[in-house]
Amino acid sequence: MIMEPQPGNPNEVEGVLNPAAIRAPDGQLYLFPRLVASGNYSRIGIARVLFDGAGDPIGVERTGMALEPEADYELSENGGGCEDPRIAYVEPLQHYVMTYTALSRHGPRIAIAISQDLLHWRRIGLATFHPYKTIAFDGVDDKDASVFSVPIPGPFGQLAIALVHRPLFPGTRPEEKVRHPYAKDIHRESIWISYCHVAAKGQEHRLCEFGSHHRLACPEAEWEHLKIGGGAPPVVCRHGWLMLYHGVHDIPQPSPAKPKLCYSAGAMVLSKEHPNKILYRSPEPVLEPDSPLELYGTVENVVFPTGIDRRDDLGTPDRFDIYYGMADQRIGVARLDVPETLPRNLE
Repeated sequence: MIMEPQPGNPNEVEGVLNPAAIRAPDGQLYLFPRLVASGNYSRIGIARVLFDGAGDPIGVERTGMALEPEADYELSENGGGCEDPRIAYVEPLQHYVMTYTALSRHGPRIAIAISQDLLHWRRIGLATFHPYKTIAFDGVDDKDASVFSVPIPGPFGQLAIALVHRPLFPGTRPEEKVRHPYAKDIHRESIWISYCHVAAKGQEHRLCEFGSHHRLACPEAEWEHLKIGGGAPPVVCRHGWLMLYHGVHDIPQPSPAKPKLCYSAGAMVLSKEHPNKILYRSPEPVLEPDSPLELYGTVENVVFPTGIDRRDDLGTPDRFDIYYGMADQRIGVARLDVPETLPRNLE
């Protein structure tokens, strides 16, 4: 456990969780945790990660606030929120790009902000989506978004900024599917990649319109059969793009009226040249709740990865530190080592 609510801090009284993790220009690692005040009112803070002599993370130093609800799309009748950020440095834009969940009166939506120094953020607005065949993406609840750090080939051959996200189509929430397990549409309960044709610095204002959607992954294994969604942003590893994601399953209970859910994390490796192709997908979770801080908290049985740090600073590019929410109350960090060969190939 690396971060927990600060005693007496009203901004954190209901939890600190689900942080973005990113290196600053000077090499320092920063977390951008979701800070939850009374009434589930969320802000996005800034905290510098502290390391021991061996280079392992041991704590944080709070340094300020990145975003708090101000825009209309971040406000609701009961307050609102800026939640669950992911951050990547997008090379052609020469900016850090934050994707986060804006909780408005219309429900959760994907919002985008940019920064040059990680301290000062400028809102771009809500992401908008073209329809896909008969599926309307715009106006649908959406979460768990992150962007690739470099342009990737879009479906029509053009380089584009790609967004991983998870639309919440009606009837596909875990609570609904537990009660009506045969009503799910497997083709919609998915992680999607959508594309925005922004190619260079100075075009940041266009970083909100996405189309050419591709269904990347649907629930498959039992541990993720109710829902899957994005986790930490995709980062390059020796095999391609490494992407941590989350899966949800139900824990059998005496009363089906009160389902108990479990959030675990899996790993995918996507093709470096064509990231809409999955090279590897872990058949079992790579991280699942088993410690008391993961089993008990604001929401029980939850590990939720949102930040990833490749340890180039230690000369170990196959080591990745994963920052994740623990039971929606605290932040933990785990180490993942990428093997020389993939355990299983889906080709």
